[in-house]
Amino acid sequence: MPRLSEVIAALENLWPAERAESWDAVGTVVGDPEQPVTRVLFAVDPVQDIVDEAVKLGADLLVTHHPLYLRGTTTVAASHFKGRAVHTLIKNDIALHVAHTNADTADPGVSDALAGALDLRVVGPLVPDATDPEGRRGLGRICELDHPVTVRDLAARAAARLPATAQGIRVAGDPEALVRRVAVSGGSGDSLFDAVRAAGVDAFLTADLRHHPASEAVSHSPLALLDAAHWATEWPWCELAAAQLDEISDRHGWDLRVHVSTTVTDPWTSHSPSLGAPN
Repeated sequence: MPRLSEVIAALENLWPAERAESWDAVGTVVGDPEQPVTRVLFAVDPVQDIVDEAVKLGADLLVTHHPLYLRGTTTVAASHFKGRAVHTLIKNDIALHVAHTNADTADPGVSDALAGALDLRVVGPLVPDATDPEGRRGLGRICELDHPVTVRDLAARAAARLPATAQGIRVAGDPEALVRRVAVSGGSGDSLFDAVRAAGVDAFLTADLRHHPASEAVSHSPLALLDAAHWATEWPWCELAAAQLDEISDRHGWDLRVHVSTTVTDPWTSHSPSLGAPN
């Protein structure tokens, strides 16, 4: 039975904290380094529903992609929802560890998991990490399909393969255009349009696309845009990360029980199609 410090060391080897963006807040938020770990839960968001799930599961460690305190705090009072999460974790001897932008750029990382969920073949990072001599780490991934598909079919594949959300998949561009190469980026991706255009891909699948960047992107070229829910594009990483920890556990003889939460924590809960026409 490993101690928390041993499990965290293994996770830090997968996603070193020094590879996180300077504005990010990654690493261990709650936990006693000496506490034993037998059960681990992976999830995207450290919200109360996930914390309660960890308690019900009997987890000793919760690993999330999104930070609990991204901008810092002056209180962990339980009168605030984040403080309540901290109190619940501590009362139940559950540690919390975060891998965010250090998992985005990892090899394999968040976008590799997204590509894998869609059966896309990764050929390289969209924005390479200059510190990686092998050129495998970085933001986003450039991918190829085994055979061309239409934008409509690629969107349908994403809708079928990614977890269901109220948003589904929004599409900009000709639905019948053929896609041979596609860029993907888990999470918010509209800051990457320059790299996407330079990559010469036919489509870009990401999340949180805003009106003006998307409008400018489709005006520049026939690039198709596929906009999924932020949570849905990052959830496949939980399965990838859990498999990585499973392999480490087997190698060290830890016998960890590793779980992935299927609780949908996307904040959007319903969707009404637009039926009216402009006057």
